[in-house]
Amino acid sequence: MKRLLCFGFLIFQVALPAQQDREGEIRSSIDRFFEGFHARDTNRIKTVLFDTVLLQTIGRGPDGKAALRTEPMGNFLKSIAGIPDSVAIEERLLDYKIRIDGNMAHAWTPYEFYLRGEFSHCGVNSFQLFRGESGWKIIYIVDTRRREGCN
Repeated sequence: MKRLLCFGFLIFQVALPAQQDREGEIRSSIDRFFEGFHARDTNRIKTVLFDTVLLQTIGRGPDGKAALRTEPMGNFLKSIAGIPDSVAIEERLLDYKIRIDGNMAHAWTPYEFYLRGEFSHCGVNSFQLFRGESGWKIIYIVDTRRREGCN
C-alpha cells in the first residue's frame, strides 16, 4: 500500500508541472494576441492565429434580441490596424480558466474593455486553441459584450 501511495504521489508530482507548462504556453499565446491588439500590430496577432480562425461575437441586435455575429478575421485585423494611435484601447483580462485535452485547449477569459481610458463594456472571451508543430494557435474566438452586470 505504501508503494502504491508513493507511486501515486510521484506521478502527481511529474504530471502537475507538465500541466502548468502547457497552461503557460496557452496563456502566452493569448497574451501575445492582446499585446498585438493593444499595439495595433496585426503581424504579432497573426503569429498566434491558425490559418482558418473563426471570430464571433454574441451581443444584442438592433431589435434588442440576442444576436450572433461572425466577422471575417481579415476585417477584424483591418479595423485594429485602422485605430489611430491617439485612441487608447485596452482589454483587461480578469482571469484565465484553461482546460486541456491533448492538442486541444479552451481558455475562458472574463474581461473589461476601456476606450480612451473610459470603461466601455465587459464580457467573456472564449478561445479554442490547437497545438500543432508550431505551438498553440487560436482556432476560434467567441466573445460576449455587455454594459450591465459588469461588477
